[in-house]
Parts: sequence; C-alpha cells; structure tokens
Amino acid sequence: MIQVKNLSVLERLQPLSFKVEAGEILHVVGPNGSGKSTLLAAMAGLLDFQGKLLIGRSDIKGLSLSQLASLRAYLTQFQRPVFNLGIAQYLALSIPPCASLSHSQTQAVVEELTTVLNIDDKLHRYIHQLSGGEWQRVRLCAACLQVWPSLNPDAKFLVLDEPASSLDVGQEALLFALIERAAFSGLSVVMSNHDLNRTLKHAHRALLLNKGTMHSVGNVDKVLNPTSLSEIFKVGVGRHTIEDRDILTFD
Repeated sequence: MIQVKNLSVLERLQPLSFKVEAGEILHVVGPNGSGKSTLLAAMAGLLDFQGKLLIGRSDIKGLSLSQLASLRAYLTQFQRPVFNLGIAQYLALSIPPCASLSHSQTQAVVEELTTVLNIDDKLHRYIHQLSGGEWQRVRLCAACLQVWPSLNPDAKFLVLDEPASSLDVGQEALLFALIERAAFSGLSVVMSNHDLNRTLKHAHRALLLNKGTMHSVGNVDKVLNPTSLSEIFKVGVGRHTIEDRDILTFD
C-alpha cells in the first residue's frame, strides 16, 4: 500500500492525502499546470515535499537512492538521451541487482514484456534509430523490468508521468494492457493521463487536480462526473452510455 499524508510542495501543490492499494491503478487527471507532474515527482522521491509518503511501511524520506530504486520505478515525461545505446543493453541496465541477466527467469520476463509492447524485434537497434512511439515503449519496458515482482520481490510501486505521450492508438492499447498486467502482479500504479475516456475504462480510482489543489479522489465514476469536469476544464462535458460502455464527450 502507498499512503500519502498531507503531501505538499511549496507554491505548486497544496496538502493532499490518499492511499493506493496493492494491485490498484490510480489515474491523476487535471488541466495542464494543475500539479500532476509535481505530485508524481514527489511520490517518486525526486522532489522535496512537506508531509509524509509511505511505501509499505517505509517512509520515503528515510530511503537511500538504491533503496528507493528497489521499491519503485518512475517513468518521466518523454525524453531521449544524448547518448546512443543499444536497446538490449539499455534494458539490461534496468534489471534489478537481485536478478541475474543470464538467468532463464529474467530472460523469460524480458521476452514477455518486449512481446507485450511489440518491441521484441527492436532489441538489436539503437536508441536514435527508434521513432518516438518505439522509444516510449522501450522506456516503459525498462521501468517495468526494474520493479517486476518475479524479478524484484521488494517492488511495490510504479509511477508513470503521461506514459501515453508519443503513442498511436494501437500502441496505447499495448500500454494499457501492460499496466493492467503490472497491477495484476501486485504493484500499485499511479499515472497521469489526459485521455479521460481511457481513465474511465482502465483506472480503478482517479484523483482530480486543479491549480495545485486536489478537487476529489475516489471511484472513477464519482470523480469524472460531467459537472466537475466542465467546471475545471472550462468546456462542456457530457456522459453517454453506448453498448453498455460509458463515454465522455466534450463540446
């Protein structure tokens, strides 16, 4: 379980409290500039904050970087490094120290994740040879390898900042399929997301931010109600049921 207690970041994020259970997917939503990335960076332990955050029983402020890396993985917003590394070598850097790269179980997990993300045929290539969508999927694979429970029994938490950026519709489907696998394996997943219909379909719970303040957190149906969304996003929002599935529309 991840417990956030009165977490705040000066001038950027007002105090907020919530929990994320093991195996739960929480989407953080809100307009640009509402504090989504600030919250995720703080939860990942890479930004100073007031308050408390517990990963299991561990207070994040008392952890070293190596201890933190064993408990959580953090995917920042899209970035491409200046160095040009082979994809297989890049992924190998994310294998947790407690897992042997040559072990059959490690190889099986690498094969599983690269196949799910449809990058298994890219392992012989280099970072600068990839399209934006291919590179984003490689980054997601690396983050998952770091905390995949069968490789890292200490792992608890996966933090993803706009993981769907640079992905086309088909690649988004691969992304959300992998996130569901990660949650099913027991990880708590917190991610920012702009596609509210994806949140409606894939998230267990949602947290709605506005101007650095938590508007609401809880059941997705409750948080993503048209009245609140219309007020916060300054656009008309409707909700309709089509073939037993709820859809949000925007005017």
